[in-house]
Amino acid sequence: MINYSEDPNRQYHIQVAPGEVGQYVILTGDPKRCESIAEYFDDPKLIADSREFVTYTGSLYGETVSVTSTGIGGPSASIAMEELVRCGADTFIRVGTCGGMQREVKSGDIVIATGAVRMEGTSKEYAPIEFPAVPDLTVTNALVAGAQDVRVPYHTGVVQCKDAFYGQHEPEKMPVSYELENKWQAWLKLGCLASEMESAALFVVASHLHVRCGSCFLVMANQEREKEGLSNPVVHDTDMAVQVAVEAIHHLIEDEDGKKPRKKNTPGQKEKRELDLM
Repeated sequence: MINYSEDPNRQYHIQVAPGEVGQYVILTGDPKRCESIAEYFDDPKLIADSREFVTYTGSLYGETVSVTSTGIGGPSASIAMEELVRCGADTFIRVGTCGGMQREVKSGDIVIATGAVRMEGTSKEYAPIEFPAVPDLTVTNALVAGAQDVRVPYHTGVVQCKDAFYGQHEPEKMPVSYELENKWQAWLKLGCLASEMESAALFVVASHLHVRCGSCFLVMANQEREKEGLSNPVVHDTDMAVQVAVEAIHHLIEDEDGKKPRKKNTPGQKEKRELDLM
């Protein structure tokens, strides 16, 4: 296809060129999170800041790694993945926030997705609805190992993905409330752990592009616990989820480098946090 970028060496939306990102990329929704995530890297550099897409590249455990923001939802997340793959990336970990759905999924916990409900639109333009949205098993196992390293409460299971944030939180106000409310009850009965907006699209796009992708989320709150009058504080700090992703990348690098001896990365401003985990 035509490259619409003014600089033909750079991807149109993310404004990144081949060779400027690593094999491993952390994907996060909020552009403002990128700088703090990049503080985990050795020698991080800002590569591009275009629209909702901010990219930093540095190194972790001797390997080049990057972080790119995707904005909100499947359309922009799929654009980021498509263009990052064209620049050389092949392993992605989405780090973000979610709302818990099951009673045991509490604020501050981590959810690692083992599959995603395709209740969004982007993935339908990549694959028939019968095709499942599932993450890469190796990446998912690395995320579980990372959560165990960080010693944070975590859950593994299916998450629900949607396009309309307010359709989830105020379904009774929507003209299609009958569908939203009935499906929400179905997801609850099927054991969905949490609701978020990007993983279904990312998993299907990754399947199409034959690259690897996994997801982990901070549980900000749980509206089902709120309905039952249970403790439900709102948690905003995503740092533990980021640490899980960083440790997961370490496990992936180990696996691919023949089980090199494990050592902690001690990058810049995050050195104390990493040492606290030892």
